[in-house]
Amino acid sequence: MRLSELKVGDKAEVTAVKAESATRRRIMDMGLIKGTRFRVVRVAPLGDPMEISFKGLFLAMRKNEAEGILVEKQSG
Repeated sequence: MRLSELKVGDKAEVTAVKAESATRRRIMDMGLIKGTRFRVVRVAPLGDPMEISFKGLFLAMRKNEAEGILVEKQSG
């Protein structure tokens, strides 16, 4: 599933980053790489942007950026 499909409070793990080249590089430079576990902190009322938390960081991203990140939803 895609990161953009997650709801507030969902926990997931990154399985792949398939965004376009420049966006992919920027996302990976911030530490959001394959195997990173994170939690969706909040989503704006219209779904854009969304904020996630991982490794003690908070990252806000646009929905079109989140669509390029493939994740596996974690239980609990």
